[in-house]
Formats: sequence, C-alpha cells, structure tokens
Amino acid sequence: MLPFLLRRTIGAVVILVLLSAFTFFVFFSVGDPALMACGKNCTADNVALIHKNLGLDQPVPVQYWHFLVGIFAGRDFTLGHCSAPCFGYSFATKQDIWSTMMDRLPLTVSLAIGATVVFLLIGLGAGLLAAWKRGSVLDKTVTGISMVLSSVQIYILGPIVLGILVYSGIMEAPQYVNFTSDPVGWFMGLLIPWLVLSTIYTAQYTRMARSTMVEQLQEEHVRTAKAKGMPGRYVFLRYAWRGSLIPIVTILGVDLGSLLGGAMITEFTFQLAGLGRLAVDSVTTLDLPMVMGVMLFSAAMILIFNIIVDATYAFIDPRVRLS
Repeated sequence: MLPFLLRRTIGAVVILVLLSAFTFFVFFSVGDPALMACGKNCTADNVALIHKNLGLDQPVPVQYWHFLVGIFAGRDFTLGHCSAPCFGYSFATKQDIWSTMMDRLPLTVSLAIGATVVFLLIGLGAGLLAAWKRGSVLDKTVTGISMVLSSVQIYILGPIVLGILVYSGIMEAPQYVNFTSDPVGWFMGLLIPWLVLSTIYTAQYTRMARSTMVEQLQEEHVRTAKAKGMPGRYVFLRYAWRGSLIPIVTILGVDLGSLLGGAMITEFTFQLAGLGRLAVDSVTTLDLPMVMGVMLFSAAMILIFNIIVDATYAFIDPRVRLS
C-alpha cells in the first residue's frame, strides 16, 4: 500500500510541475505581462520598471526557474520578500498571491464541504431507499425527480432560489461568517448556496446509489447471505451497501475536485468572495499571476483528492487490499 501511495504522490508532483511549466510559458511568453500590470496611461519608463521589479527582463526559462524556487524557498521582489510558498504578487492589488488565496480559501472550503455533506446525505439516502423499494411508486418518483434535477444548472437555479427565499423576505441573503465566531450565522449564511450547489450532485448520486445497490443485490455473496437466513435489512446494509461504495467513492474523488468549478459559479451567483470569485475577477482584470496561482492550487487539490480516494479503496473492499 505504501509503495503504491508513494508512486501516486511522485506522479502527482510530476503532473504539477508539467502543468506549472505549461501555464507559465503560455501566460508569460504570449504578449508582455508588464503591459497588463501597468494598466492605462502607461509609459515606457513604467513598463521598464515593472520588468525590473518582477524579473520580466530575464529569459522565460529563468523566470520559470525563479518561480519554482520561490514556491519552496521564497523570493525577493522590489515590493518586498515573498515567503514560501511564494506565487508572486498580484498585478491588480500588489498583494502576495498565496496570502490572498488563503484569505479566500475558508469560504470555498466551507461551500464545498457543506455541499458534499448535503448531496451525500440526501443523494445516497434517496438512492438506497429507491433500491430498497425497487419497482414501487416511491422508486419511480425518486428516479423521476433525480432525472429532472440533474439537468438544472446553478446559474439558473440560483436566481430562482434567491427570488423565492431571499427577495420575498423568508431568508437573509447568503453571506460568509467565520465558523469560529458564529457557527449559526455560518450555517444560515451558506445554507442556500449549499442547496443550490449540491442539487445536480444529489440527483447524480441518487441514481448512482440506486443502480449500484440493485446490481449488488444480484451478487452471489448477497444471495448466499439471504439463503443462510440473515435478516434482509442486515444483508442490505452489511453486504450490498459496502460493495456498492467502490464506484461511489471513485466518482466522489472526481466530484470533490469539480466542486471547485461549481463553487466558482455559485460564488459569482451569490456574490461570495471565495477562490472561485477570485479566479473570475483575476481573468477579468488579466491578473496572470493570480490566475496561475489559483489554477495550480486547484490542480493540487484535485490530485490530493484522487490519492485519498485510492487509499480509501483498501478500507472499503478487502478484495482491493488483497490484490
């Protein structure tokens, strides 16, 4: 198990290095980043000063090497010392990119974790119930609703929910409150974004949980357990449910990474200042260092989630552990 995780970790590091090299050369070799950092009414002297301050007067491979070194050892700029992990300074705000991302990270993490809890509880619960009552009216109703919800997009559902719950005065507008200072305010402020962000995932996991459970109920070890006289509910939860978790965990690892993309749309819809909104604003202002920082950080999170999923397999299914 340990050698496998070590290989996956090394592979993830290689992917991050290649991704960083590709994005760096694309961003900093096409056009002049100094012109983007300088803004309107920029003079030739200002451009030359920015080249010197940001090290843009050096060849692109040298700039990339300094960028990599800065991530692990920090880097000195005219604006000041950038401590490791250093992704440079923003063109727009002149602030440290890593510090800016860490300020926005708690909101995005809260949004992603809350939405994950919602769609796992509702989606898996509804899927299990539909599989338990397979062929019944309840099964058909749950399946039909999940088919409808799976086609609803965040940017459409968000304004509708705002109109029904917020503009009518039933609930307050979504906002982020630090969990440690006000847990109730944190929960109520993110409840609507959680429900909206989790809608599509809830529908997907409902159908997935139902289909995998129905398939597991046909397996020989489940039928053998029933033939031995074990209670149906015990067999359902102990044998069929455990076997159905493998494909669910596999998709969950991918979806945890894609939640960052969903969080981007959700934060923009509800005017929340998280990493997703930061990425959108950075693209709008052509803030290349910030865009690259958010991109690399998101890629690292996706790779970490995938490694965690691989490690989880062995704890769910002994067959994976033996193989």
